[in-house]
Amino acid sequence: MPIKSRAVVIPKRNTIEIRTVQVNEPKAGDVLIRTAFTSISAGTERMLLDGRLPQPQLLFPVVPGYETVGQVVQVGSKAPKELLGQWVYIGGARCFRGVNAAWGGQSEYITAEHERVVPLGSIDPATGVLLALAATALHGVKVGQIRRTDRVLVLGQGIVGQLAARLAKLAGAQHVAVADRVAVRLQASQADQVIDVTRESLDEAIGESKVDVLIEATGSMGALSGALPLLANHGRVVLLGYYDHINIPYAPVFMREAQILVAREWEFGPDGDLPRVRDLLASGELNVDGLLTHHVPLDRIQAAYRLALEDPACLKVVVTWPQNGTGPEGA
Repeated sequence: MPIKSRAVVIPKRNTIEIRTVQVNEPKAGDVLIRTAFTSISAGTERMLLDGRLPQPQLLFPVVPGYETVGQVVQVGSKAPKELLGQWVYIGGARCFRGVNAAWGGQSEYITAEHERVVPLGSIDPATGVLLALAATALHGVKVGQIRRTDRVLVLGQGIVGQLAARLAKLAGAQHVAVADRVAVRLQASQADQVIDVTRESLDEAIGESKVDVLIEATGSMGALSGALPLLANHGRVVLLGYYDHINIPYAPVFMREAQILVAREWEFGPDGDLPRVRDLLASGELNVDGLLTHHVPLDRIQAAYRLALEDPACLKVVVTWPQNGTGPEGA
């Protein structure tokens, strides 16, 4: 019998609702998770609301989200019994009846294969909503093959850029500079050099010390094009945003024999990027102080989306889900 669950549903473009949906019961190898915290990935969900994501995700109505933390409240007969009661991260699931998932994380209950959950261990559960984008940033840093002699410039200090800068330093970069035009974001930055491009040009700030790795985290081809002349010979450009088209001047790339590298998302698996950033958070090596900027209850979900999509001071909003009640209700 399916389980009744409250969920955030996008029934059509630019519309957000809370609905009761039906979630499949866990199979033998599945777990059932009760959600406590979710977040909103502004770049992805802006495209979803605008109707610009490709099929099959864009089959309205959809349950959005891939940044979910909750507790395992039921385990299937072939799932590890020790998962019961644990706080875990889950990147959504296609477990719904009558509604699609893109990616299905914003639901009170989620059924998923036990291999897909990441136990949070000792880290604060709300901090677990950062795992998805921290893993994305970690993957981008790995794609950039950062070495100890490298000078790194991160364009954009949204949440992915913030995390990429911190992870680049952890990877051993000699010097990490960050650039943005939003002062409140720059105040949260952790880097060797913080550049407010409304006050000084990138050219002046970087000077003669060219950069070996340019991490683009703004999603703007204009920002990337303007920074290409700052690359050293044989420099690497890591595209860590999402772009409708790639359109950059060829001359600065050609003259420097630069590499253009695309970072898709994190690597999966028990040794992948999600458990790796979990461990970095648990050890304190990855410091995320100041990145969870807003907390909003589920019943104000429209306000949460406005914050995430429209307020430049919002690096990461945590949506808190009610925890009262006796458990899942069968439909």
